[in-house]
Amino acid sequence: MHLARPARLTVLDLLGWPQHRVRVAFECRTSGVQHHTFAGPLLYDVLSDAGPGFDPVRRKDRLRFLIAVSGTDGHHTLLTWAEIDPDFAHAPVLLAASIDDTPLDRAGPQLALPQDRCGARYISGIRAIRVDGGYPRPEA
Repeated sequence: MHLARPARLTVLDLLGWPQHRVRVAFECRTSGVQHHTFAGPLLYDVLSDAGPGFDPVRRKDRLRFLIAVSGTDGHHTLLTWAEIDPDFAHAPVLLAASIDDTPLDRAGPQLALPQDRCGARYISGIRAIRVDGGYPRPEA
């Protein structure tokens, strides 16, 4: 894990961050189109606070970082840093602390990706988020 300040965050902890609300519609193969409102901090803000180990002398070093998210139900997904970074795609990915104004206390936070039209990357009950920049960099 390439974070200077890794942390364990609960739903209650996430409620202490600036909250963003997004209304989403996504298709789920098993239950059709879903419509929900998620609220929580931006994944970018939480991970930036954890201090990703970007090399400041290497131009665009952050582009080699991957973000792996796993849920308690065994589902996993992968994002790139560029997807959430304001300098690149700036996708409003949330670590949702509530869904449809109901806190996710027992279920745990959920990954919400408003830009996705398929719900496959919506990870419920987030168990772990790994930030990995350990991929070889080409030598100049």
